[in-house]
Amino acid sequence: MEEVEVAPPRRLEVRVKLLFTSICHTDLSFLKGENELQRKFPRILGHEAAGVVESVGEGVEDLAAGDHVVPIFNGECGACAYCESDKTNLCGTYRVNPFKSTMASDGGTRFSVVDGSGERRPVYHFLNTSTFAEYTVLDAACAVKVHPKAPLDKMCLLSCGISTGVGAAWNTANINTGSTVAVFGLGAVGLAVAEGARLRGAARIIGIDINSEKFTKGKEMGVTDFIDSKACDKPVHEVIREMTDGGVDCSFECTGINDVLREAFLSTHDGWGLTVVLGIHATPKMMPLHPMELFDGRRITGCVFGDFKGKSQLPDLVDKFMNGVHRTHYIFCCKIAFLLSSFYHFFFCSFLFIFPHRNNDIF
Repeated sequence: MEEVEVAPPRRLEVRVKLLFTSICHTDLSFLKGENELQRKFPRILGHEAAGVVESVGEGVEDLAAGDHVVPIFNGECGACAYCESDKTNLCGTYRVNPFKSTMASDGGTRFSVVDGSGERRPVYHFLNTSTFAEYTVLDAACAVKVHPKAPLDKMCLLSCGISTGVGAAWNTANINTGSTVAVFGLGAVGLAVAEGARLRGAARIIGIDINSEKFTKGKEMGVTDFIDSKACDKPVHEVIREMTDGGVDCSFECTGINDVLREAFLSTHDGWGLTVVLGIHATPKMMPLHPMELFDGRRITGCVFGDFKGKSQLPDLVDKFMNGVHRTHYIFCCKIAFLLSSFYHFFFCSFLFIFPHRNNDIF
């Protein structure tokens, strides 16, 4: 492991001391290089975190040193046509871009390392965040100020997993009382989907996974029925159709596996079924369905960051958590065993990490 220099923030940027971070499956997908066009190394991964602003660059007005923040990979400038539209949560400049590895302002990096010859080399950014480090530099549009009393060890989950899953149920699918739901993959995102559907009054929430040990956790989050896909003697979508008299109102694909996406699509009811794609799929694989299958009335859509506008809407989600609406602590503890994690990444690739938490001091 090498020590990386983190430069001061430039215009419209902030430098953040990261206190907590967690690993998302997307980090592992990049680590394994599943998408060829996204291989840019050396790079600091990580996109779920929480910390404290250490310094701000010129022109930053909504953040100050000492503010508690959550980095977000899908930024919000608040001024472009996209941000002003109520039809999307994307931003013209700071939207999530898996191919981007530099800062928006100048196309440069704020991370660097000096090699054995004394030459300074850039270390690239990841998903607008790069949180597997003690410090990171973010565009101010990608840092959300949260309530100072909000527990940061839980807030890091709002950087991706909780926001994506709950928002998919609330905003993308608009689950309502009496809805039937199927969740394919009971990881953090899938469990958050179940929680969002439960809070909206879904009558039936079917969880599908190959790991039966996840079912106990799923029940705590609102899952009412479980299917171990490995134990089925017929396609999962047929099992679900039999259970629900034709299919569920909405399915959520949370695995990034093409065959699972097809099962999720076919598990919805013809005429009105909706499938929400949340898993990160490898390239160059294409959608596993024929266009004519859409003529049966089933629909399919993608979801980024739960369709939440990060800067303007995430603080409300934080308030709901603080008022006891969400049970995020049931999903998993985001205090990672950093030593083990750093060994894993250092041993298998050239990514560079510095891990925090030698103590709990903010500065």
